[in-house]
Amino acid sequence: MTIQLPEDFLRRMKRMLGDRYESFIASYEEPRAYGLRLNTRKLTPQSQAFDHLRSLFQLEPVAWCPSGYYYDEDTKPGRHPYHAAGVYYIQEPSAMSAAELLAAKPGDIVLDLAAAPGGKSTQIADHLKGQGLLISNEIHPARAAALSENIERMGIRNAVVTNAAPGQLAERFPFFFDRIMVDAPCSGEGMFRKEPETVSEWSESQVAVCAARQQDILRDAVRMLKPGGTLAYSTCTFNEEENEKIIAWLTETHPELSLVQMERFWPHERRGEGHFVAVLRHAGTDDADEADSGGITARRPKASGQSRKSLEEAMTLYESFAVSALAPSFTLPEGEPLLFGEQLYWLPTGSGMLNSAMLTGLKTPRPGLHLGTVRKNRFEPSHALALAIRREDALVSVDYAADSVEAAAYWRGETLSVPADLKGWTLVTVDGFPLGWGKASGGMLKNHYPKGLRRPN
Repeated sequence: MTIQLPEDFLRRMKRMLGDRYESFIASYEEPRAYGLRLNTRKLTPQSQAFDHLRSLFQLEPVAWCPSGYYYDEDTKPGRHPYHAAGVYYIQEPSAMSAAELLAAKPGDIVLDLAAAPGGKSTQIADHLKGQGLLISNEIHPARAAALSENIERMGIRNAVVTNAAPGQLAERFPFFFDRIMVDAPCSGEGMFRKEPETVSEWSESQVAVCAARQQDILRDAVRMLKPGGTLAYSTCTFNEEENEKIIAWLTETHPELSLVQMERFWPHERRGEGHFVAVLRHAGTDDADEADSGGITARRPKASGQSRKSLEEAMTLYESFAVSALAPSFTLPEGEPLLFGEQLYWLPTGSGMLNSAMLTGLKTPRPGLHLGTVRKNRFEPSHALALAIRREDALVSVDYAADSVEAAAYWRGETLSVPADLKGWTLVTVDGFPLGWGKASGGMLKNHYPKGLRRPN
């Protein structure tokens, strides 16, 4: 289908690209690229199971992302149980560039400021390798919920999802983060081939509105960046107003920032829909250094006698479950427990940088790893916990082939027959990848796969 591009957009691109314009326009007649990125905490390209995955989805490597691959659209990896198990994240190939250039390292304290639906956050988590802290923020509640689901599906233990305006975070976290990702809301010119309906939403006035919004977001982002820290700014649009001119404005208004690298991924030059990424570094100032050494003064609040007692009881129940169901190989990151009603979470603290007091009054859809539900002196493990562990971390497990009738039945929420000697909480895996929990008794496995995630018949 030929896309009818806006005349104003065409005029602007012709002026911008010059003799490269015809090649750019011709790219709209080509089929779009489809990509997925491995969850390297579950599967790496070096593992034996990868050969099966590569054959299954006809994978070809993405040059700028070691864990990224193009896939054949007809193979539908989003409908495979591996997707539900968090083995990979479906992501547009060009968009994989931003987190690679941010280059987070294990132990970093990282903010993804406009994170939904979670592609860049889950990629950053891969770089952190379970160490340090990731705060993934999304201002829109529905998108924050989708972000939380993707963080959970990928089994990330050291991430917190917040639902706040950038200014709210800047007030709480001055000079706090080693690295910040700003994947800014933009006019979406790089989405035209992927989502043709966005063409009708584009206008020159929208470009100006987006550029003004991007400046507001970046003002708050800079307030949260540590001296010596790194900020990556990215968009999926092509115009200079939202890209090079934003970076020029940023370095002019914040001379403490210096441009390290700037990359464009054009759809006529690299196989993807297009992306812009700029990486900047904070040189630091005396004021920033002072704020960094003492700017965060919040302390953990003292719990009331009843809430402290409830939290201790909840942790006792979790620990009893862990002794009976989890191997010593499973450990939680450095953190603290939080109890919201019946729901028990583990808040990662990033080597003491974060505590629960800092989140007080802040909308936090996912305050760390959801451990489970506490009900009438019993503990039910969460689906998030199942996806955060490995098969060898469970004392009791049952494995099915991904294409088996048993795996399909479990995914639909059905009860399964299991050996009579199987008892208690049981991790259900597909080809060794955790998919969810069941509870075995009398030769039957009661299905605990979440109803909202079950695949219809």
